[in-house]
Amino acid sequence: MEGLSSFYQKHFEFVRQDGSSADKIILASPSGGCSLVILQASKGHRVGQSTVKIVFDVEDVAAFKETQACHGLEFGTIHHGPGYQFANARDPAKNLIQISNSYLAE
Repeated sequence: MEGLSSFYQKHFEFVRQDGSSADKIILASPSGGCSLVILQASKGHRVGQSTVKIVFDVEDVAAFKETQACHGLEFGTIHHGPGYQFANARDPAKNLIQISNSYLAE
């Protein structure tokens, strides 16, 4: 949990909040968007089993990808949609994450 918390603080500037405890870490978005709550997975949970993807809006996908690569976070190929771009990666717990400018383009 601590490693995952550090990952989101380092790469996405989330801030650890009061109310965090040994079994729950609360991280607030720097932009005032949604928070992340990191909980210990159950014993039966398999790594990579999650069916969610966390999408982060960024102004410039290529620039964000390049900056994060310097900090050890490698995103895959930049894909292009009608009027937007996105790239995918996985966090340390193997959850799918994506950077995109699709919502900013609307």
